[in-house]
Order: sequence, then C-alpha cells, then structure tokens
Amino acid sequence: LLMSTTANAQDPNATPTPTPAAATPAAAPCSKPERRAFDFWLGEWEVTGPKGKVVGHSRIESILGGCSIAEHWSSATGNGANDGKSYNIYNADLKRWEQFWVDASGSRLMLVGGIVDGKMVLEGRQDLPAADGVHQRERITWTPNADGSVRQLWESSKDDGKNWAVAFDGLYKRRAATAP
Repeated sequence: LLMSTTANAQDPNATPTPTPAAATPAAAPCSKPERRAFDFWLGEWEVTGPKGKVVGHSRIESILGGCSIAEHWSSATGNGANDGKSYNIYNADLKRWEQFWVDASGSRLMLVGGIVDGKMVLEGRQDLPAADGVHQRERITWTPNADGSVRQLWESSKDDGKNWAVAFDGLYKRRAATAP
C-alpha cells in the first residue's frame, strides 16, 4: 500500500503520520470478457421476419453498471398485446448466461446457456407439461452477422429436444440514428 505523510499542524516538531495514498480504482465488477459476450445484441433494432416484413422493434441496453442487459420489445402490431421485456445476466457462480422474459400476456420464460460457436444459445422449458405430460422445451439462438445485424432463431420442441420447430425467426437490423 502506498503511503504519504502529513505533519501535525499543531506541533511542527511532531513525527509525520502516514496516511493512505489514493486507492487505485478497482476494475468494474462486470467488466470481464465472459460478461461482455452478449454485448453484440446491444442497440436500437428494427426486426424483420423471414420475408422481410417488420415484425417489431427492440431496444437492448446495458444496465446496472454493465452487469445486466435489458431488452424492451415492441411488436409491430402496435397494440401492446405482444410486447415484452427480458433481463439477461452472466451468472458468474454457475458460469452461464440467464434470461428472464416476461410479456404483456403475463407469460414468462427462464432460459440458460452461453456462447456456442460464436452464437448465444439459451434454453429452457415451459413450467406446465402438455396433455401428454411432456414439457415443451425452448431454445433461442442469437447469431451476430458480419454486417452488424443479429439473427434471433427461437425453436420449440414437444418431444424433449428430438425435433425442433421454428417459433420465431427474426433479423435485427440497427435502426438509423434520428436527428435531435
């Protein structure tokens, strides 16, 4: 620890007293590379479906000092019925990413996973089983593309992951900046 000294202003003959030097600032708690792995999704996005039609807009922002990512999804329907939010965090204790999604219908979904071959892949399952007793599984993959866009592919499985069906396939393109 670096120390500096100060003399007692009352007694010029007093022995200088050591005082702590300015502390070196600690690294931000969420600055490690594994916590930055989903930063490619940050931004203001227009989202199109496979045929190029706009299906919604999303604002993805870093919050809480970079420790969490918040998603604000607005469906192109404009009525708010399909809007939702997610909160994403790297769980350092379990060494995995976690997402908690909620939407305007009152639904929620918990997903966990991480980077696989350069893509963020998160999986989870519905809480209640279907009539056949099987819990539907969900898998969402975010792929950063060379042009700066991001593909989000949401797949569902009703047979415990043997077969997957596309539930949503969206291309996130950065929205053009608007003049103030």
